[in-house]
Amino acid sequence: MAEVILEQLCKSFGREQAVIDMSMKIDNGSFVVLLGPTGAGKTTTLRLISGLETLDSGTVRIDGRVVNTETPAQRDVAMVFQQYSLYPHLTVRNNLAFPLRSPILKTPKAEIDRKVAEVAGILHISNKLDNRATELSGGEMQRVSIGRALVRDPAIFLMDEPLSSLDARLRADLRIELKRIQSELGSTLLYVTHDQIEAMTMATHVGVLQDGKLVQFGTPREIYENPGSIYVAGRLGLPRINILPADLFSSTRGRAANIGLRPEHVEYGTGQEASVKRVEHLGDQTRLHLDLKGHAITVLSPHGNPYAAGTTVKIQPVNPLCFDESGNRITETNP
Repeated sequence: MAEVILEQLCKSFGREQAVIDMSMKIDNGSFVVLLGPTGAGKTTTLRLISGLETLDSGTVRIDGRVVNTETPAQRDVAMVFQQYSLYPHLTVRNNLAFPLRSPILKTPKAEIDRKVAEVAGILHISNKLDNRATELSGGEMQRVSIGRALVRDPAIFLMDEPLSSLDARLRADLRIELKRIQSELGSTLLYVTHDQIEAMTMATHVGVLQDGKLVQFGTPREIYENPGSIYVAGRLGLPRINILPADLFSSTRGRAANIGLRPEHVEYGTGQEASVKRVEHLGDQTRLHLDLKGHAITVLSPHGNPYAAGTTVKIQPVNPLCFDESGNRITETNP
């Protein structure tokens, strides 16, 4: 595994700037997630690191060496794509072994057999080795796709939304498996997603992208608790953070134009009246959809107080996140 350093990467497609002055350090053994909506530059960044796209400017360093002029094979990276990218006519065993049979790697047969067996055990597909790819379920095919990368022992794994085509149960199961595998192997992994749950549950660090720019980088907890802008605050947290005019509450004064309220920022029993428009029962929690002076907000119902639709509640912000007119965070150290 290796440390990867990105220095001022830029890439345009015609007049469209896909990646703009991106600098980031991916520590050896870390699980870094690039998070953002479609068009934010996530996949392009991955392709620039792998060598599948050519940089306009900037530097990619893998394990201390500049790889700008190297081919994808020379960079020693392994990619997992959203689609399974398997050979349907081959068995699972041969799909896993295929990368090791490359003339570049020249892996001995005994070593191929050992690695295939080891990776199949890690992915819990040892009993499927003699099945053709077309005989597998979606979750099993994606495990094989991930396994084709794992057998390589590359400098870094690059994964482009590998779980997004699976159903919710399989995504949850494979999130746990993928994090377990990364932790056990000590792999360096860069993972692209627009799914905040994947970012929160798997990442050691999250890079939030907006219109081709890296706007914040930190641990999931840092991103959640100390977002630098309204945009970043909206990327993590369920239910989604509520952004309201600061003057709705007399307790929020100063130069804040807007405040952000997560569930833990709401106190019940005092403050402004809000009407309950809809109630969502989600098993371990109940969400209240409120109307507060014409503003729709979503909060969690306090335990033991199952409010019903049509009732009125009083809410008051507690330590809300404050933002200026441009949407940038206002803190005590950044007044």
